[in-house]
Amino acid sequence: MSDLASTHKEFNPDNLNPQKLHALLLGGVAPRPIAFASTIDKEGRVNLAPFSYFNVFSANPPILIFSPARRGKDNTTKHTLDNVLEVPEVVINMVDYDLVHACSLASTDYPQGVNEFEKAGLTEVPSVTIAPPRVLESPVSMECKVLKVESFGPNPGAGNLVFCEIKRMHFRNNVLGSDGLPDAVLLDLVARCGGSYYARASKEALFEIPKPIANLGIGVDAIPKDICTSSILTGKHLAMLGNVESLPDETEVNDYKLIELSEIFLDYADNGVVLELELHKHALKLLDNGNVDEAWKTLLTFNLG
Repeated sequence: MSDLASTHKEFNPDNLNPQKLHALLLGGVAPRPIAFASTIDKEGRVNLAPFSYFNVFSANPPILIFSPARRGKDNTTKHTLDNVLEVPEVVINMVDYDLVHACSLASTDYPQGVNEFEKAGLTEVPSVTIAPPRVLESPVSMECKVLKVESFGPNPGAGNLVFCEIKRMHFRNNVLGSDGLPDAVLLDLVARCGGSYYARASKEALFEIPKPIANLGIGVDAIPKDICTSSILTGKHLAMLGNVESLPDETEVNDYKLIELSEIFLDYADNGVVLELELHKHALKLLDNGNVDEAWKTLLTFNLG
């Protein structure tokens, strides 16, 4: 247990100043989606600001929650929070790669009444169901009624959960796939990390994993011990192997051995230890390329001899 503990540095939030705790949280919980929130005050003045304490929390009813925290430097509240308390409506605009620099500019702490749409060079579009405008340049905008606001207290950095019920959704035509649903590649969304870093959900960064709810994976605990204790395969690879519904049968394994693995078996026929190692190395390459079924066939050939 002590060896495991030495691999991580421990922090007690109670012993950290707000700035250090804030930096650790934002750096450690990342990337986070960005709510580019447009609101108005009781005088009708528009405000636009980004928040990365944000996500979707319910589909029926459709609920988004974001949190404008109290400022750490002087413990004042954000204009967005003040606005939704006065006029309980907000548009949550999503941020893509083309919009991220304007989003960053809009995060500037301008005085009350300054319109960040104008400062950031963005276009106001009237909403259908609420008063605050949406951002034309955003690929996805959601008009919301604010159901309630829950405060975590009066201290610097304390969050304020804004519960938002979606009343209208707007998707730019060119981010929808042939099935009419948002396409992650076409969306090209960005997210916040720690410090000045962002993450881009671009084509190169995206990958797919079969959802476990689509099948009943056998689990890592059902993998043969000699594979689980491999010095080549990592926990990631074992999880991939455990996410199959069933193993290939002996005939499939034998056929694969004869067609695809004959050279490995010929080269290392006289050394079982090295043969097993080479088979695990071959399976590693297959798994890294997403070929789980072929990896299983490779690993099971050793047990067949």
